[in-house]
Amino acid sequence: MDIYLVGGAVRDKRLGRPVADRDFVVVGATPDDLLREGFKPVGKDFPVFLHPRTSEEYALARTERKTARGYHGFAFSTDASVTLEEDLARRDLTINAMAEDADGELVDPYGGARDLDARVLRHVSPAFVEDPVRVLRVARFLARYAPLGFTIAAETLELMRAMVAAGEVDHLVPERVWAETRKALAEPQPSAFLRALRDCGALHVLFPEVDALYGVPQRAEYHPEIDTGVHTGMVLDMAARLAPGDDLIGYCALVHDLGKALTPEAELPKHIMHEERGVAPVRALSERLRVPNEHAELAELCCRLHLLVHRAAELKPATVLGVFEKLDAFRKPQRVAQLVTVCEADARGRLGLEESPYPQAVYLNAAFAAACAIKAAPFVADGLQGPAIADAMRAARVRAIAAIKSSAHPVAE
Repeated sequence: MDIYLVGGAVRDKRLGRPVADRDFVVVGATPDDLLREGFKPVGKDFPVFLHPRTSEEYALARTERKTARGYHGFAFSTDASVTLEEDLARRDLTINAMAEDADGELVDPYGGARDLDARVLRHVSPAFVEDPVRVLRVARFLARYAPLGFTIAAETLELMRAMVAAGEVDHLVPERVWAETRKALAEPQPSAFLRALRDCGALHVLFPEVDALYGVPQRAEYHPEIDTGVHTGMVLDMAARLAPGDDLIGYCALVHDLGKALTPEAELPKHIMHEERGVAPVRALSERLRVPNEHAELAELCCRLHLLVHRAAELKPATVLGVFEKLDAFRKPQRVAQLVTVCEADARGRLGLEESPYPQAVYLNAAFAAACAIKAAPFVADGLQGPAIADAMRAARVRAIAAIKSSAHPVAE
């Protein structure tokens, strides 16, 4: 048998990026051959094995044939006669269809190294159209590599458009859409994910609530970029800058302004009560994609509360405490910093305002720390019981927040 390092490890090594995982393809072998060598089988749809010492994945070289619509509509062949070139041909992009042999020599039958140098995401073969997940994967790779200057090849984008027009992406199951979206939100430039999906028409199909934001105007004095969809992309990229790799923050950034697509035309470019209008589309998107509860809950809270955070300097201490209570922050303290980060991304994700300070973050984090310092024990020691303890703690927390606000704090000026 012959063993080759394949896929992302080869690609990222040539890009000078850290290699997180190494995957291998085994040519000229059967499952029994690997079992005799001590490999442990783990694959469900086709034979994948774990190396007995390193636990790295080794897959038998395979071909695949489209049998039905959707992600699962494939038949696989892992016959020992399948060649490396045949295995690489089934991959999505040329930059993912390279291999290295045992001596580290590059095997590149489809020009992946050339496309890496040219910074192009290009499909390997016309079989690209057979798997609708590839539309999402290409968009996700663009979110990762756009900062390096990568673009999607024109002919690949045309294939993606054809797949959307043929209804292929309509058959993607929510779990697959969310899995790719979650990864894209953790990439350095998530706006490129939206841009790629919009360019091929998939954003309208998979994320209609987000697609509806494009072309919706905002007040230029607050949003020099004007277009709400453009703003959403800028917020996503700022969230990736403030919280690198955090898809929870990214999801909240993605959906925080969905209510602006529902503003009556007569009210434009103002968006009165858009935070309340946004709750329904946030819920609809979260339910349809079956996002984790943590993401769905925080996303809705960010939608509801982001304007209050922006106006933190104007709020009464009791209102600030109310924000913390709506977050359930005394049981889930991480939510304050998460909400503030999303709001900072919103404030700085605007044309020309990317380096603007956001003193609300310092104030609210300090106010929450002061409120958290109020404990029940002193009130119990004073003889208070039941609801009286909660009332006394709340009053003390309001006073603590007021003290933070009245101090020489930049947001309170």
